[in-house]
Amino acid sequence: MQSRTWGVAVVAAMAGFLFGFDTVVISGANLPIKELWNTSPWFHGFFIMSMALWGTVLGALTGGWPTDKWGRKPTLFWIGVLYTVSAVGSALAPEPYSFSFFRFIGGVGVGISSVAAPAYIAEIAEARLRGRLVAAYQFNIVFGILAAFISNYLLEGVGGKNDWRWMLGVEAIPALAYTLLVLGIPESPRWLLVKNNNRLAALQSLAKLGIRNAEELLDKVVQSVGATPSRVNLLGKEIRRPVFLAFCVAFFNQLSGINFILYYAPEILERAGLAARDSLFNSIALGVVNLIFTFVGLYLIDRSGRRFLIILGSFGYILSLGMVAYSFFTSAGAGLLLAFLLIFIAAHAVGQGTVIWVFISEIFPNRARAAGQAFGASVHWVLAAVITLVTPVFLDETRGILQHQPGYIFLFFMAMMVLQLVWALTVMPETRGKSLEEIAA
Repeated sequence: MQSRTWGVAVVAAMAGFLFGFDTVVISGANLPIKELWNTSPWFHGFFIMSMALWGTVLGALTGGWPTDKWGRKPTLFWIGVLYTVSAVGSALAPEPYSFSFFRFIGGVGVGISSVAAPAYIAEIAEARLRGRLVAAYQFNIVFGILAAFISNYLLEGVGGKNDWRWMLGVEAIPALAYTLLVLGIPESPRWLLVKNNNRLAALQSLAKLGIRNAEELLDKVVQSVGATPSRVNLLGKEIRRPVFLAFCVAFFNQLSGINFILYYAPEILERAGLAARDSLFNSIALGVVNLIFTFVGLYLIDRSGRRFLIILGSFGYILSLGMVAYSFFTSAGAGLLLAFLLIFIAAHAVGQGTVIWVFISEIFPNRARAAGQAFGASVHWVLAAVITLVTPVFLDETRGILQHQPGYIFLFFMAMMVLQLVWALTVMPETRGKSLEEIAA
């Protein structure tokens, strides 16, 4: 029974692998494209580096509609199609505008994925396993990030000036594999019952998942639905608290600086004194640490709880970001800088990285889950896009506002993590071990 649910969840979580790969693969292409098209910092930040994230914003804002209208499974399938088209188109793009268009399409896939996949996994999982199963989506994001760093490193030098095309195009292989695998998973039983009013299909879906107490579970779902309004209003009094919580966890996730570091890792390490190929290799170290500590988060999330992990991660963020800033201010060297970047990645993997998609997917009632997931994902991706857009303006070596002292950026992120710690200690509730219906009640 458990193995069937795990297998289905792993297939859905593969959307996270493509999410991670697509998000970070651009880091290897960043500098070659900057040299090839010789664009301004604003143009490079908007059209090259953050365009995928603006697609992600659109995907997150609109992802709740197809997830509710067509179902979780068809939405997951079309996500795979978007990733495939984006990978091939980006690799073959002859100039920056078509490149930006195909990166935008991939971003739409990422945004919808961050709505549909966690919602689907949360809805097929039992309460005692839900944290680990939804966090498997985050594990796949991290695995995709590591795979992108390794792929970029291995493809360096393969195609000469066109290395970056191979880096981006190789994503089409896992994207196509995922698209085909999704055809074999069942639809979410909660969606079939709540949105499609089809109890028989919901029972059949639960049977495919190997869940035995299906009738009892569906009765609880029906009872829960009766306690929530039929129309979802994210501004309504009924779900004001989960909306606030989703906003906060997404806000603090991005104000940790995680996307800033992942997108610009090679450039940050080069600024600290590493050669280009060394910086690509050390980016792999970031990915390995991310993967290892995501395992730690997976182990702890259903044992110690979501709130504990956020608090633990906050302390790691504050220490590491403060020391990264110190390394830049004192020119302490690339080795020390890399060590504290690794601590930062570990803190993120154990804390926000493991918790965010789990927490957002479980705090909304059944009728509002897709809309609530879309809201939380949208906050996450709008901030990610803004941070990625403005980074070249601050970081550019010749024209950046903080070209001589990037340490101030890390001090800002550290201050945000102090606020996150206060929020977690005083406001954030614990959801471990409760069914979705119990949390909604």
